[in-house]
Amino acid sequence: MMMREMSLQSNFFFFSIIIFTSYVCTVLAVVTVGAHDEVSNVPINNRGDFPTGFVFGAGSSAYQIEGAAFEDGRKPSIWDTFTHAGKMVDKGTGDVTSDQYHHYKEDVKLMYEMGLDAYRFSISWSRLIPDGRGAVNPKGLTYYNNLINELVSYGIEPHVTLCHNDNPQSLQDEYGGYLSTKFIEDFAEYADVCFKEFGDRVKNWITFNEPNIQTFTGNDLGIFPPGRCSYPFGRNCSMGNSTTEPYLGAHNLLLAHAAAVKLYREKYQGAQRGQIGITILSYWVEPRTKSIKDIAAAQRMLDFHLGWFLDPLVYGDYPATMKKIVGSRLPLLTENDSELVKGSYDFIGLNHYLVFYVEDLPRTSTEYGSDYILDMSIMPSYAQTMNDTGRIEFLQSYIGSVLLAMRSGSDVRGYFVWSFMDCFELIDGYRSHYGLYAVDFNDASRKRYPRRSAHWFSSFLGKIKRRDEMASYLSRFKSICCLLICMLPTLDWGSEGEVDIPLLGWQKIVNFSQRRVIPIHFIYNIVKFIETNQN
Repeated sequence: MMMREMSLQSNFFFFSIIIFTSYVCTVLAVVTVGAHDEVSNVPINNRGDFPTGFVFGAGSSAYQIEGAAFEDGRKPSIWDTFTHAGKMVDKGTGDVTSDQYHHYKEDVKLMYEMGLDAYRFSISWSRLIPDGRGAVNPKGLTYYNNLINELVSYGIEPHVTLCHNDNPQSLQDEYGGYLSTKFIEDFAEYADVCFKEFGDRVKNWITFNEPNIQTFTGNDLGIFPPGRCSYPFGRNCSMGNSTTEPYLGAHNLLLAHAAAVKLYREKYQGAQRGQIGITILSYWVEPRTKSIKDIAAAQRMLDFHLGWFLDPLVYGDYPATMKKIVGSRLPLLTENDSELVKGSYDFIGLNHYLVFYVEDLPRTSTEYGSDYILDMSIMPSYAQTMNDTGRIEFLQSYIGSVLLAMRSGSDVRGYFVWSFMDCFELIDGYRSHYGLYAVDFNDASRKRYPRRSAHWFSSFLGKIKRRDEMASYLSRFKSICCLLICMLPTLDWGSEGEVDIPLLGWQKIVNFSQRRVIPIHFIYNIVKFIETNQN
């Protein structure tokens, strides 16, 4: 349904970066590159170009990297149920994935050797509190204490996400998960355990990762768990209502976030001296032309996409555009809700993947079709990614663009790369390889190998690299490289293939890949968008 109302169709491909930007608040922005953007000539040499205290790190999430899905008392999350139903393109699961659960010491050492200041990871709610509420799992508690202690011992800051889209399946079964207001209380109690047990060492908390896309993909399109939708907005769902559930779920996630922030501020922040925020998906949009209609179409997308969460956080209410278009299907923020939500952040996270050009769609909102084509990039095969010079260009371009944005007046605090190592990707399973470190998923020991980008990033951060390991790894794959290329046809890094996508509503997304956008353009615009809306 939301596709009709805002025409949001995303392409979560290629390589992620996390950026912290701020000005009155600290804004955490995660930037992920889609189409191969023009590389700007930005004069950066090393981290010394950035001010003292600027944070460089890398990220992951529990279900995507931990493995040990059925060990030590952990119970299923909604992602376990979804993947075991064969819903992934490659039929993969996160049962073992990178197995950080058994390799965290090795991984933290690699982070230290790379020169990372911080590591962003999430806690598996169903590992720490298997039933979603009630008793804490002592083995889960031990694991996260061990991971945090290991990071701290190496001088690496833990940046912790409380819930990275992997809600406990038990709560989904009991009352429908975030579709029920019961979720708000259960999440706050879970957060209370985390603050109490880990807050003496964790000073940076994120409540939810991309809640504005979680209910869209999970309850409108049905392509993410819990896999609920209704025809024609989503397909292959046995239950759900795409016209109401995305808004209801997001509303409860917003209130759960605010409840956790209130708890942290009142009970823990004074003594622990940490900060807490939320991470929002935030691709940027530009009007295709300077026409009034195209400009209005771009603003509608920003309202539905960014404003959906940012407006309540900043102003205490949903955007007027959403209230007008969605009507009674958009839950009401009461006066008490508004007071709770407004200002419930010390920073706001922005996960950025790509840029769209949009134009007004003159058709009626009831017409559906597939006559719009969106070009998207095709990922290289596994062996091709080891010598990932294209990824290095992206890193150089985005880090340089952040620096230029700072010099243009933006208060940027840090930059995280997604991801530290290969893992189970939520869109593609094991078909995409975004890690600075490659993981051999055919090896039971899950051996890690540094990609060329890992060496570059380490060099940028001022650490010594292990080129011998990369050379050894490339040698192993030399004999089967052609087979992999033949089995997994790919286009050159940064080239495009055509994919038919029905885009419905008052605007359409056009072929953005034909128009190269320098990263600073949208990094700066996103920051300024937030600054403008907060003033």
